Amino acid sequence: YLSPHFISAMRKDACIADAWDVVGRKVAKERFLADTYEISKVSVGLPVGLDSDAISMVRLVLGEGRNLIAQRNQIEDRAVALVKDLPDYQRLTSVPGTGPINALTILAQAGELRRFAHHRQFLTFCEMDRAMIQSGTFHGQTKRSKYANAQLHCTLWMAGQVAIVQWTNSFRDTFERSIAKDRHNKHLRRKAYSPIAAKMACTVSGIIKHGKPDLPLL
Repeated sequence: YLSPHFISAMRKDACIADAWDVVGRKVAKERFLADTYEISKVSVGLPVGLDSDAISMVRLVLGEGRNLIAQRNQIEDRAVALVKDLPDYQRLTSVPGTGPINALTILAQAGELRRFAHHRQFLTFCEMDRAMIQSGTFHGQTKRSKYANAQLHCTLWMAGQVAIVQWTNSFRDTFERSIAKDRHNKHLRRKAYSPIAAKMACTVSGIIKHGKPDLPLL
């Protein structure tokens, strides 16, 4: 059976009879085949032969994935070797969620963080604030500032996502408090991610400038 369509196109009894010898010796074979028939209506997750085209494609994709991971690791090792002794890199990697890649990206995208006199300026630079469209007495909807660094925003966002799944740290505590009313509310969880990213930005700014998080707003 090349795909679930070939199974569901048959009647259940005809499919069970046709596949009876394919399954081989199995306890409750009829129930197993009946379940397989029902699954074929809603899922592509069916057993296939090891020499099938589907398995060959999976092996190809996995092989390409492993090659990309190996290349990424090599690039990361070379980059870390160049900056591992820099105090700013060491400080950044001490922050939950900022591993080597995130720390290197922050350093590359943000440049010299000490040039930002206040953490609010850094929040604006990394697209964590909102720019208001204003014209006279008209106040429009908010949008992200066009002067912000989207790549840095994305990196800090991802670092925050990593931090909240790690064990006890202030990011996880903030997230847990934000969703305490309803942990399974998807809208509430989405809203909780923004302050985590902003907190990550403030932490990064403070850890570079003062050696400790700068979190007066959070």
